[in-house]
Amino acid sequence: MTITEAFIVPHPPLIIPKIGGGQEIKIKKTVDAYEKIAHRIAEIKPDTIILTTPHSIMYSDYIHISPGKGAKGSFKEFGYDQIGMEVEYDTDFVKQLSLLAEKNNIPAGTLGEKNKNLDHGTMVPLYFVNKYFKDYKLVRISISGLTYSDHYRFGKLISQVSEENSKNVVFIASGDLSHMLKDEGPYGYSEEGPVFDREVTQAMKSGDFFKFMKFDQEFCESAAECGLRSFITMAGALDGKSIKSELLSYEGPFGVGYAVAAYQVTGEDTKRHFDEVYKKAEQSRLENLKNEEDSYVRLARKTLESYVSYHKKIKKEDDLDDELLNKRAGVFVSLKLDGQLRGCIGTIAPTTSCIADEIIQNAISAGLEDPRFYPVSEEELPRIIYSVDVLGEPEAIKSMDELDPKRYGVIVTKGTRRGLLLPNLEGINTPSEQVNIALKKAGISEDDSYSMERFEVVRHK
Repeated sequence: MTITEAFIVPHPPLIIPKIGGGQEIKIKKTVDAYEKIAHRIAEIKPDTIILTTPHSIMYSDYIHISPGKGAKGSFKEFGYDQIGMEVEYDTDFVKQLSLLAEKNNIPAGTLGEKNKNLDHGTMVPLYFVNKYFKDYKLVRISISGLTYSDHYRFGKLISQVSEENSKNVVFIASGDLSHMLKDEGPYGYSEEGPVFDREVTQAMKSGDFFKFMKFDQEFCESAAECGLRSFITMAGALDGKSIKSELLSYEGPFGVGYAVAAYQVTGEDTKRHFDEVYKKAEQSRLENLKNEEDSYVRLARKTLESYVSYHKKIKKEDDLDDELLNKRAGVFVSLKLDGQLRGCIGTIAPTTSCIADEIIQNAISAGLEDPRFYPVSEEELPRIIYSVDVLGEPEAIKSMDELDPKRYGVIVTKGTRRGLLLPNLEGINTPSEQVNIALKKAGISEDDSYSMERFEVVRHK
């Protein structure tokens, strides 16, 4: 059977009365909506519940599926170890899903389990389900740092396994929305927080899952969202299905957004292959960017494409801009893929004879030698977005008062250790944030004595 219904739910532990101690009354709409879907799941009587959670084991490049026969968990980290549960995993489903992911070159499976215990992103939804129905097996899946498209594709595999079995399957996508709705909230306030919640709940209400795919990664980080990749995996599992959409509740009195939504599968709809829609939209956008790129960005792109595809390092052309051929400067080349950083390598001071050679050198390094990422593959090249930052001369400063994170980058130095952060980065709003990140990159303690320099850049996109 295919997935019959899917649900989006939040996971605040205080929604459980013994933990909330009366606080749960402030999110009564959420409680009532949870009760409604728990009753609905009890009526469906699913053989298997697929549950995606942001709080299980999370890797940057691997979607983790919980292995073994089952697991236990409690709310010990919230001071209530006497409140817990035990679940049985659907081992056959997990095995089929893992094999199918390997066959389709999606990095997902049961390897690398660091903590077997159930997380609160799993236990809060199941607390409500278990009140009315317990005769099910669970497939617990984490999100990852992989792209939105990867999570959508993985969701399609979940649907495929469901259809190949005779089991009745329900999907629960666990995830909170923005954590930055109020100054008194856990992360304070960011103007992106309410905007994210408004847009994502509109998408939930209409069932327009393409909007999930369109969120900018840096915008989401500024909003401190929690569950988007969980929702996108669910969207993939409903790929090509016509659905009845219901946004049952939304509220955020504690500074965190909580939404409950339900999706009943009503048939097939060839217009709802959102990965294909997203791919076409991205191809068009990337072509437009390529047509508008300047000589700096074009040189970075051609360099990496040549080196990855043909293992050849291109030579700078004589018709390049005079500055590229005759001026020396430090250069950073940054790569993005599907809105996420894919590599960034640069030089604080010039190390080659001209800016063109600096770009060629650092474009290759950004694509193949950034230790945070696997080397860029040939199939990724058409989707890479490039930016090139040409650094001005650094000047020494005595205090953070001389910094402006929108205008200046910063270099911190202690002995042989140096850390640099470029200016005008999304989510970096104060000099102290800027300096602290640079210190961490250099491995310098905030309590150490260190020197600071500021610099301006010309950013080419």
